[in-house]
Amino acid sequence: MPTLILLALVLVLAPIAPAEAQTLSPSDQLARDILKELVEIDTTDSAGDNTRAAEAMASRLKAAGFPEADVRVLGPHPRKGNLVARLRGTGEARPILLLAHLDVVEARKQDWSPDLDPFKLIERDGFFYGRGTTDDKAMAAIWIANLIRYRQEGFTPDRDLIVALTADEEGGDYNGVDWLLARHRPLIDAEYGLNEGGGGELRKGRRIANDVQAAEKVYLSFRLEATNPGGHSSLPVRDNAIYHLAAGLTRLAEYDFPVSLSEVTRAYFDRMATVESGQVAADMKAILGTPPDPEAAKRLAAASAWYNAQMRTTCVATRLEGGHADNALPQAARALVNCRMLPGTDAKEVQQTLVRVLGDDTITVTPLGRPRPSPPSSLRPDVMGSIERVTAELWPGVPVIPVMQTGATDGRSLREAGIPIYGVDGLFTEVDDTRAHGKDERMGVKEFYEGREFLYRLVKELGQKPTP
Repeated sequence: MPTLILLALVLVLAPIAPAEAQTLSPSDQLARDILKELVEIDTTDSAGDNTRAAEAMASRLKAAGFPEADVRVLGPHPRKGNLVARLRGTGEARPILLLAHLDVVEARKQDWSPDLDPFKLIERDGFFYGRGTTDDKAMAAIWIANLIRYRQEGFTPDRDLIVALTADEEGGDYNGVDWLLARHRPLIDAEYGLNEGGGGELRKGRRIANDVQAAEKVYLSFRLEATNPGGHSSLPVRDNAIYHLAAGLTRLAEYDFPVSLSEVTRAYFDRMATVESGQVAADMKAILGTPPDPEAAKRLAAASAWYNAQMRTTCVATRLEGGHADNALPQAARALVNCRMLPGTDAKEVQQTLVRVLGDDTITVTPLGRPRPSPPSSLRPDVMGSIERVTAELWPGVPVIPVMQTGATDGRSLREAGIPIYGVDGLFTEVDDTRAHGKDERMGVKEFYEGREFLYRLVKELGQKPTP
């Protein structure tokens, strides 16, 4: 066979590399390699090793030339190490903390699709699959990749940049942020920090908002209990502990706490009104009045559990038990009600409201533990302005929208300690296809690389002291 024909056949039949592999910049390739390494280290609470992941990231930083003294792995337990690394600046301004957690929610291979493994990074159909790809190893990988890039470029900010990759955000006995604040606060002390909790919103592939989490609700559960002397089930009476509790819970189900908007949630609805349309947009504008329009609030609550949770404290029954024998009248019935309180809400007032709404003095209401306050982070013009500028550079026309997180992140502890935290990552995900903590967790490949570039530009801008 002629040589030219043979060469042509070889070229035609040769496997074609994925487009991503042909076009990745060095920075994107590094971020991908780090993400793969992190996903493939099990960091679950039950069997994983957070220290191993922290040490792997420390090794990368040291190999890139970071001094040993500026890269530390430390923690209260052999498997619960935290990484704290510092890119030193001129010291003209106080540091910025760049936070992400390394631990992930439990995952079993048999619970995922047969061709996927939660602890193997698999790239397919434009997505990275693996536990932690959205919560929160993508952000951790980006912080490390970008810190290395800054050093390679010789970037010297006006303030230190501190990366903290921590343990037990998802649960466990050794929360890294709490431990660092209690034992090594100088290592992570900062003027403010960036964390998870915000993120970009996609609707059917269209970017609609880049969210900035500036507040979190406060978690507190209450035990409800109705008691009764009981008796034989063959002689029923209406004075029944289960009936008392059930009737009270029915009244609670029909109750809405009053609408109360903060700086953050007012800004949220004001800006979301430009994204939404029709009645929803009109209702968002109407609740900004004084007082808020009650009918508008009612329609928004019916339209979206998220909108409802942004407007008010919520309390919902999550567990129920009662009785002690099949053939006996119940002597006790209990329920657990979980409340997510607006920042600044008095827990005693919530308890008193529950007592009033239940409307039955046979039901006791007992708080389980003490709430941890989480004051909102003020919407600083310098921080918000930088986020808006970088967002406009990368995604023209996409609004930046402050939000209050209805769940919880490690930002709560930092805000409580006086360090403002802003949840922002530029990682866009479909709002109607949330897979964090669940089956086949995934992150868009394009969205991952764009988020890396967003955070690179944002931190570089924030790292410079504003010109007076």
